[in-house]
Amino acid sequence: MSTDNTATAAIPLRPLMVRIVRREAAATEIVRLELRHIDNIDLPAFEAGAHVDVEVAPGLVRQYSLCNDPAERHRYCLGILRDPASRGGSQTVHDRFEDGQLITIGWPRNHFPLHNDGAPAVLVAGGIGITPLLAMAHALQARSTPFSLHYCVRSRDRAAFFGDIVASAFGPALQLHLDDGPSEQRLSLDAVFADRHAHVYCCGPEGFIGHVTVGATSRGWPAGQLHVEHFKVDVSQDGNAFLVEARRSGVTVSVPSGVTVAKALMDAGVPVALSCEQGVCGSCLTPVLDGIPEHRDQYQTDEEKLANSHMTPCCSRSCSQVLVLDI
Repeated sequence: MSTDNTATAAIPLRPLMVRIVRREAAATEIVRLELRHIDNIDLPAFEAGAHVDVEVAPGLVRQYSLCNDPAERHRYCLGILRDPASRGGSQTVHDRFEDGQLITIGWPRNHFPLHNDGAPAVLVAGGIGITPLLAMAHALQARSTPFSLHYCVRSRDRAAFFGDIVASAFGPALQLHLDDGPSEQRLSLDAVFADRHAHVYCCGPEGFIGHVTVGATSRGWPAGQLHVEHFKVDVSQDGNAFLVEARRSGVTVSVPSGVTVAKALMDAGVPVALSCEQGVCGSCLTPVLDGIPEHRDQYQTDEEKLANSHMTPCCSRSCSQVLVLDI
């Protein structure tokens, strides 16, 4: 998973300084980076599905999924696609990151965890969405949990980590689906949703996730057994103007249509911790003291949104004329 969004805030507290000890092509337009601590000590433990913030340039932060075995503490591995629509993140990584280079990253965070209830799992990856699912495959294999891995790519040359997967202990779980291959090997949603006791984990482009999600809904799949991770979401800022009071900062600002709450606050001198700026990562989650947010994020659950106790100022707006935030 990569989140290729403009970020204006520094990465979180306690940053880690790591060295790129190995850079190599993982597939067409995908680079694999192996990172180790500059002092050659163990890195913080992480769970399958986790990502790290990477400072790709001063003031420019991107989120990338950890794709190696979570049991490993000596290294982190990332797979990064060169996004043709990049606004500076993936292009910088591909053009400027080199072997031996020191970079700053944040500690692992996980918004896409595995469930540990013993139920079988179905992993469904579209393109670069394979990265968090690789770590999941390692973890499921270690738990002896039955699982299958569906990997959908446009062509064989774009199947990152294919050789590693085939050579791994979970290689037999892999089913590769090529857009340019024969029709009989294409992804079958009937196969994905065949076992109603399974948890399905999906990551990939928004269109791919939408296809899988619609397939789940049409088959009456239990909502609690489908888990997705979005890495690029287009969020509209259309809507009525409203006022936001930043109570702790003693500042009140007007938020017109087309402008985010975060931008309006920052323009008035109120700092907002941003990373993805699309309501995916939760870095800017802010307590609501009064008013009713119009939630447009992908981070909070439906229950959390109904509680209206927090909102994401990077993308969400307000249903009430005045919104009071604890910031």
